[in-house]
Amino acid sequence: MRFQIIHESAGRMRLRADVPHMSLEQADLLEAWLGSLKDVVKAAVHERTCGVIVVYQGTREALCRQLSGFTWESAQRSLPPQIHSSRAMNRAYQEKLVMLAARHFMKRIFLPDPLSRTITVCRTIPRFLTAARSLLSGRLTVDVLDGIAIGASLLTGDHHTAGTVHFLLNVGETLEEWTHKKSVEDLARSMSLQVDQVWLLDKDGKETIVPLSTVVPGDRIVVHTGNVLPLDGILEDGDVMLNQASLTGESVPVAKHPGSAVYAGSVAEEGNCVIRVTKEAGENRYDRIVRMIEESERLNSAVEKRAGSLADSLVPWCLGGSLLTWLLTRNVSRAVSVLMVDFSCALKLSMPLSVLSAMREAGDHNITVKGGKFMEMVSSTDTVVFDKTGTLTKACPTVVEVVPFNGENKQEMLRIAACLEEHFPHSVANAVVKAAADQGLDHREMHGEVQYVVAHGIASKIGSRRAVIGSAHFIFEDEHVQIRQEDRERFDQLPQSVSWLYLGIGGILSAAIGILDPLRPEARSVIEKLHAEGVEKAVMLTGDNQKTAEAIAQKLCIDEYQAELLPEDKTAFIRKEQEAGRTVIMIGDGINDTPALSLADVGIAVGSGAVIAREVADVTIAAEDLNELVWLKRLSDALMRRIHRNYRFVMGFNSSLILLGALGILAPSASALLHNTSTILLSMNCLTPLIREERS
Repeated sequence: MRFQIIHESAGRMRLRADVPHMSLEQADLLEAWLGSLKDVVKAAVHERTCGVIVVYQGTREALCRQLSGFTWESAQRSLPPQIHSSRAMNRAYQEKLVMLAARHFMKRIFLPDPLSRTITVCRTIPRFLTAARSLLSGRLTVDVLDGIAIGASLLTGDHHTAGTVHFLLNVGETLEEWTHKKSVEDLARSMSLQVDQVWLLDKDGKETIVPLSTVVPGDRIVVHTGNVLPLDGILEDGDVMLNQASLTGESVPVAKHPGSAVYAGSVAEEGNCVIRVTKEAGENRYDRIVRMIEESERLNSAVEKRAGSLADSLVPWCLGGSLLTWLLTRNVSRAVSVLMVDFSCALKLSMPLSVLSAMREAGDHNITVKGGKFMEMVSSTDTVVFDKTGTLTKACPTVVEVVPFNGENKQEMLRIAACLEEHFPHSVANAVVKAAADQGLDHREMHGEVQYVVAHGIASKIGSRRAVIGSAHFIFEDEHVQIRQEDRERFDQLPQSVSWLYLGIGGILSAAIGILDPLRPEARSVIEKLHAEGVEKAVMLTGDNQKTAEAIAQKLCIDEYQAELLPEDKTAFIRKEQEAGRTVIMIGDGINDTPALSLADVGIAVGSGAVIAREVADVTIAAEDLNELVWLKRLSDALMRRIHRNYRFVMGFNSSLILLGALGILAPSASALLHNTSTILLSMNCLTPLIREERS
C-alpha cells in the first residue's frame, strides 16, 4: 500500500493511506500492525479520512521501508486472529448522539405543537414506568425524580420543558454508557494475555517453541509450572493445580485431571500438563475479562461506594425539598426546578469515570491496575516491601563463574544446569540458560520430569541419578547433598560477593554457579522519591544470604531488611505489618513472591517476572524501570485529589441550583440544562489526564 506524507516532525509522521475508503476492520488491522512494529511508540488510524499518525523512535528511512511493504494480507497473517478495539463502538455511539440531537431539534422546529406534545408523551412513557417500578419496590431513586419532573411539566402544559429534560437525560445516559464501556474495553485490552510463544507437542512427543498465532484447534501444547494457559482446551495429560483467580476470583488453586476443561488465563501453580487446544488465540478470554471488570467488586474503590451510597440517600431529600417548595410557594414551576436537580447522576458518573480513566492512563504507561480500590490503597500506603532479585536488582542477572566439583567438567555442568532451568520463568534461570547459549552448549532434553520446589530449586533425574539445583538451603539441608572432603577447601573459598546456585548429581555437589545480580541504577533514587511522596518505610525481603542483603540495604538506604527468607516468612512479615495498622505494598517478580503479593494490600508484579506473579498481582508494571512505581503513586494521589474535588463541586453546584430553583430565579428547563451540562462537563473533565508532565 502507498502512503502519502502530509506532515512530519522529529519522531512523528502524519500520513494518508492511498485508498478510496477504509473500513472499521481495516483501520483496526492497520493500527494493530503499526503498533506491533519495534520502533513505533504510538499509532492512530482515522478511518473516515484514511489518515494515519505515527510516533516512532527509530530512523525515518526504516519506518518508510516498513510502510512501503504493508499489505492487508501480510498484516492479517502476522497478527493474532482477533483484534479488539473501541472503534466500532465509538462510531455507534457517535451516530446515536447525532440522531438524538437531530430528532429533538427537528421535532422542536418543524412539528406543530399538538403533534410535538403527543410524541413527547409517547417517548417519556418508559420513564414513567421505570419510576413506577422503583416506587412499587419501595425505593426512592433518581428515576423517580426524573419521572415526577417530566410528569409535572406535562401536567402544567409545558411540553417543551418536558421534551428538553427528556432529551438531556437521554444524552447524559448515552454519554455515561459510552464512556463506561470505552473505559472498560480499554482496560480489558491492557489486561489481556501477553503470550507470544508456546511449547507445541508434535506427534513424536517432541516439544518445540512456536508463535501462538500458528496454533489451531486440535494442536497439543505443553504448559509448565508457573506458566499461564494461553488458550482454552481439554487437559489431556498430567495432573495440575491451576490458579484461576483472574477468571473466577478464587484464591485457592484448583486440582485439574485429564479430561477436564481448562481456560486461558489460568496459571499452572504445580505440575506440567499437555492441553489439546479447543479455541484459537483471541477467542473468549477477552470477553471474560470484560465481564470480570464489569461485575467485579474489585473495580469499586471505597470512595466510589461512599459516593454511590450518598447519592442514593440524597434522593428523598431532593423530593422532600421539591414538596416543601410547592407547599410554601404553591408554584409548580419552582417545585419542578428543584426536581430537575439531583446529586445522583454527577456523583455516580464522575467517580467511576475518574477511576476508570486513571486506570486507562496507567495502562497507557504499561501499568495494569486490576481495580479502583488498589489505586486508593496505593495513595494511602505507608509501607513498601521489595523483593530483591529481579526487583531491586536488574531483571537480567548474569553467570560470572562456574566452579565444578567432584571431578566434573565445567561446560558439562553448565549444560546440565541450563537443561534443568530452561522451563522456569525466573531471572536467575534465564541467566543460566543464556550463559549456556552464549557458549554454544546444546542443552536439549536429557532428564525426566522436572519438579519445581517453590523458593528452593529444581529436582529431576538424569538417567538413574537424582539431579537437583537451587539454593544452599535446598541443596544441603533439604536434599542432603554432600561435599567431598577433597572439595571442601575450594568450596569454603567461594567468594561471597556473588550469589551462588548449587548443582548436585547423585547426592554429591557437582558445581557452584556464581550469579552476579547488579542493582538497578534507579533503585536508590526511587526509594528516596517514595519517601518524599509520603511512604514512611521501605523494606527489602530476600532469600539471599545475610551479608549480601546487608550490603544492598546500605547502598539503597533501605529502612529495614530481612534475609534468608522462605515465601511463608515474607507472608508472615506482611501480615505482621498489617496487624500493626499499616497499608502495605509488596513488589516482586518470582513464583516464590506470589503468596506475599496475594496477601499485601496491593501486590505489584514486575512485568519481566513470572507469569503467575503477574496474574496474582493487583498491579503489573511492564516497564523495566522502578520509577514507574513513583509515577503510579503520584497518579493515585492525583486521582484521590480529583475525586474529592469532584465531590465538593457536585455538592456545592447542585445545592446552588436547588436554591435558585426554589427562589424562582431558575426555570425548570434552565435548571435541567445547567444540571445536565455540568454533569457532562464534569464527566468529560474526569477523562482528562491526571498527570500531564513527563515521568521523572
